[in-house]
Amino acid sequence: MKELTGIHHVTAITSSAEKIYDFFTHVLGLRLVKKTVNQDDIQTYHLFFADEKGSAGTDMTFFDFPNIPKGVHGNDEISRTSFRVPTDESLIYWVKRFERLSIDNDGIQEQFGKKILRFTDFDDQQYQLISDEKNEGVESGTPWQKGPIPLEHAITGLGPIFLTYADFDYIKAVLEQVYNMREIGQEETFHLFEMGEGGNGAQVIVDVQENLPVHREGFGTVHHVAFRVDDKKAIEDWITHYQQFQLPNSGFVDRFFFQSLYARVTRGILIELATDGPGFMGDEPYETLGEKLSLPPFLENSRESIESQIRHFDTVRSTKTYEKE
Repeated sequence: MKELTGIHHVTAITSSAEKIYDFFTHVLGLRLVKKTVNQDDIQTYHLFFADEKGSAGTDMTFFDFPNIPKGVHGNDEISRTSFRVPTDESLIYWVKRFERLSIDNDGIQEQFGKKILRFTDFDDQQYQLISDEKNEGVESGTPWQKGPIPLEHAITGLGPIFLTYADFDYIKAVLEQVYNMREIGQEETFHLFEMGEGGNGAQVIVDVQENLPVHREGFGTVHHVAFRVDDKKAIEDWITHYQQFQLPNSGFVDRFFFQSLYARVTRGILIELATDGPGFMGDEPYETLGEKLSLPPFLENSRESIESQIRHFDTVRSTKTYEKE
């Protein structure tokens, strides 16, 4: 069975599709590459923000479940999402940008030999930027060429994903024995694991916090993290692998944009495995990705009904010019 090759995507929950679109587009400078609906709850938007090409390993996605309460951070949580930027100097640019735009941040710090900048959004969703200056391993993506961020400082993809968990021995066993990751470092309560080629795009950081209350899912929290596999055959091999651990799972799921397998490894941590393809280019022109409501084929016949149930908001960017600042 082939190893996992890196982080595929992170899916989180937002209080507002419109506000998260504004934040990711105009503050972070990621490209909305797909505006669709939650395939299991068609009244909920599912927005995909990624690099210029919608590459695997670069996208963070959001649900806006109606009437969901605010989440509470704590134990048993996928607790922070990282984004990769090219250099240490890029973080200086981002500190100034965040201060100018009144984005809460902790200033530049260092962890596991990399410069980082932690910040939050309007929902208290937890993120960090991480510098690729000293990075080796999985390559990152291509920044959004027409976005508002100078290309030498723009976000290129996903970095280490944080898990907060009380029982380190258990979560270490899950990561190493089930997912074939390896522990390569420790600083204070943080343990660094990596998969595949390693590097920022293939790492998980476990924060061991024995006294925190259990987190509560809601807006401002992460729903699940996905790791990369090559193809459908790999998914089938992982189903067999899960059976050896008697780990309950979803079985094969075709998400149209990629193929998936889900397993809840703890009560609060849901892990998806997802294929790199087919990707986001199959149903929209490259130039106008994310500008219309995209539906997978099995929902297309219900388009009129879905569009009547879901509120419209404008995501057209192809006719606009963003000044890099």
